[in-house]
Amino acid sequence: MTRLLHLDASARRDSFSRRLGAAFAREWEAAGGDRTYRDLAAEPVPQIDQAWTELCDHVLAHGITDVARYEEAVRTPAQAAAWSTVEPLLTEVVAADVVLIGTPMYNFSIPASLKAWIDQITFPRMSLRGRRFVVVCARGGSYAPGAPREPYDHQERYLRDFFSGHFAIDDPVFVSAELTNSLIDPALAHLRGAQAESYDSAVTTVRGLARELAREAA
Repeated sequence: MTRLLHLDASARRDSFSRRLGAAFAREWEAAGGDRTYRDLAAEPVPQIDQAWTELCDHVLAHGITDVARYEEAVRTPAQAAAWSTVEPLLTEVVAADVVLIGTPMYNFSIPASLKAWIDQITFPRMSLRGRRFVVVCARGGSYAPGAPREPYDHQERYLRDFFSGHFAIDDPVFVSAELTNSLIDPALAHLRGAQAESYDSAVTTVRGLARELAREAA
């Protein structure tokens, strides 16, 4: 059975990134795929600590690149405690055919909850090649190509660079709903039509993408 790992990072219980992720997940499950879900905002992953860095150093020093061998780095009680956090997160990623991340843009970048998850699962020279990554985003303004705020986009740019540079994932897919602040900020009220178009287009895109990826992974 094809498996989806679905992560949400928004602090809002009813957010646009959560809605987009849910739309993808519904299509995926309708196509017969299995889903593992983790809410990084409701159940935050802890920040990495000294013991985690020791695990990381051991993996690097001994040239361990096989995820199945990472547990060899555990030598102390503190490292065992750190590994107890890492191991289930890594297991979910390795088991997935597709990793779906729903994330808002906070202060031009990603939420701390998502960054903590990335830090916990990332080890030196680690490859996740063979898995597809899909990121569904919500942004308060417009950061589309040519928009005045395009240079401030450190959400998609960071994730794209990281997935490619560290996980060897060269084809992550990003789908964004923009201008969500227009629904709240009176100064942006004239952009509500454009916001609705952006969101509707994103929903259509993620639904089609879910069906396509479910077929590919089957």
